[in-house]
Amino acid sequence: MSAIPHPTKKPSLSQKFVRLAIRLRDPEWRRYGRLLFAGKALGVGLVLLIITVVSGVMFGRVYAADAEIKAADVVNPINTVWTLLAAFLVFGMQVGFTMLEAGFCRSRETVNVLMECVVDTCLCGILFYAFGFAFMFSHGNGFIGYHWFFLQDAPATYESTGVAFLAFWLFQFAFADTCSTITSGAMIGRTGFLGDLLYSVGVSGFIYPIIGHWAWGPDGFLALMGSDGHFFPSLGMGFHDFAGSTVVHTIGGFIALAGSIVLGPRLGRKFKRDGGGPMMPHDLTIAACGGLLLWFGWYGFNPGSTLSAMDFEGIGRVATNTTLAACAAGLTAMAYAYMSSKKWDVSFTVNGFLAGLVAITCPCYWVSPTGSILLGGIAGVIVVAGVELLEWLRIDDPIGAVPVHGICGIWGTLSLGLFACGKYGATGPVSPDNSAPLKGLLYGGGTQVLLAQAIGSLIITTTTFAVAMAVMYLVHATGTLRVSREGELYGLDLHEHGISAYPEYVISTLAAPAGVAAQQQHDPAIHVAAFGSVLPEVTK
Repeated sequence: MSAIPHPTKKPSLSQKFVRLAIRLRDPEWRRYGRLLFAGKALGVGLVLLIITVVSGVMFGRVYAADAEIKAADVVNPINTVWTLLAAFLVFGMQVGFTMLEAGFCRSRETVNVLMECVVDTCLCGILFYAFGFAFMFSHGNGFIGYHWFFLQDAPATYESTGVAFLAFWLFQFAFADTCSTITSGAMIGRTGFLGDLLYSVGVSGFIYPIIGHWAWGPDGFLALMGSDGHFFPSLGMGFHDFAGSTVVHTIGGFIALAGSIVLGPRLGRKFKRDGGGPMMPHDLTIAACGGLLLWFGWYGFNPGSTLSAMDFEGIGRVATNTTLAACAAGLTAMAYAYMSSKKWDVSFTVNGFLAGLVAITCPCYWVSPTGSILLGGIAGVIVVAGVELLEWLRIDDPIGAVPVHGICGIWGTLSLGLFACGKYGATGPVSPDNSAPLKGLLYGGGTQVLLAQAIGSLIITTTTFAVAMAVMYLVHATGTLRVSREGELYGLDLHEHGISAYPEYVISTLAAPAGVAAQQQHDPAIHVAAFGSVLPEVTK
């Protein structure tokens, strides 16, 4: 390539053409020009290809039918991925539930807890695929859906969310699994494994999806309550439950209450009014870590219920409200429990922040951060009082499932009618719709929202409890709900599953912290509170 002298000043247009003509006579310059042109053409073509692919993928594909766009066939990939990520987080809550229940139970029933949590998940998935999802989320009437059995004939997306149908199914399956696991927590230590399978079919396959349809189904009578031609039109307000304080937690909590009543207390469980106290959990480390994992999973539970990553302010607000309610509830539960026991109780503190998470699940989209702290703080007090109430009623709930999920689920649902700040309406696939915001009593909105919430909560709670009692008594009649006396004294792990969770250690009711043994000399009641009256029977 010949050298071209560089002028000291900028060449004119005619000089540029002369220079180009000289270069074009040089073979090496011609080859360089061809490469330069080909590279630029390839770059432009690649940019155009990327634009085409991104516009097709990110904004969905339009399917024409008689020259009309079917909105239900347009998949929003951003919202679909957001929903899937939330589903993975919610499913991860099963690890938290398993650890929480295993930590609060006795060591000799740990394997039984692990087995129940794992198998309940597997069973729930098949039932929700076969008919549970159809009952709950398909079109039908105000009480039950009757389409999409076995996920057949489903559209590309669920309703107008833009979320791919199967992604929405996975998200809702994780919710259904949560409800089933809540139930088992209050029944550990004396439930037969076969009986657990039988009542789980009733919970995951029928009770949760059918009653859940009333509030979350596309034509559920509580969801449409207050509108013309539907239930209670004069109210002018429907029932709201953003992420499931009622639909998931109250339903699960009151099924657990029914199971605890029908089962009766564990052998040796002596209540405070009879001179005893709760049986000691065997591993509070696992329990506390499980509670924190549940807190983490709640960031899928609540923000994910927007089903929209495009509602930027909404998902941030929901996540913040979820955090603040849990923080406030953990502190108030700790303080309230200390007032009676003069001890800083970790179990009450863990159940306290879980109570705050349950309470904020319903109103998380519509309340302010300040409102979240207030309603969460109240939930922390309620859960401690709820535990004491069950103790007085002689109802044995080893992990506090009924106060945390059942009672605080009711409080969270009602709190929307008090703390809805009047700024937010509904989330949407592209942006929120705040044209009809919810305003609670404390923000000058009157009692309309509170009344709608009370009606919905009352209907779902009473129906759930009545049906659950019938199911539990039916399973109890088969002789499978509760293990035999001998099996319970022997320990569910060895009796039902043939293995201990800790085979390298001697599991005995004689095991006790040194501090407990030392204090027994001064207060024999400590022994009873820690281990119950079962000890003499076991050591005979």
